[in-house]
Amino acid sequence: MEIQINEMKLEDLDCIKNILLTDFDDFWNYDIFKTELESKNSKYIIAKMGNEIVGFAGVKVVLEQADIMNIVTKKNCRNKGIGSLLLKSLIDICKDLNVSSIMLEVDENNLSAIHLYKNFGFEILNTRKNYYGINSALIMRKEF
Repeated sequence: MEIQINEMKLEDLDCIKNILLTDFDDFWNYDIFKTELESKNSKYIIAKMGNEIVGFAGVKVVLEQADIMNIVTKKNCRNKGIGSLLLKSLIDICKDLNVSSIMLEVDENNLSAIHLYKNFGFEILNTRKNYYGINSALIMRKEF
């Protein structure tokens, strides 16, 4: 089935609010996500298969700098290329907004995400110790 990428609307968030933690493994609750979605500096997208939201991603843009806030795929839909489609779409959004670089932080143990980011040209800049509780975060950047 074809995956479609669309801009996320508040109605989309309302559709997934009851399954955010169980099906998407995201650390954000509904209220934080709603505030982020309503921010003029944030751009969020969803991945849909048919009528089902199977992933979402967001970026915050300040001046010429963009920060990827999250890329999340529904647990039962992982390893199907959805994360790659979401990341490519975020990169395209950033190019359209003329940003000079994109930053992100990723758990040092999330090897599949690190591999994904490296495939899209992100480089490791530094490490933030204990950023994710006991795990550290890798700070990565892609420059245009």
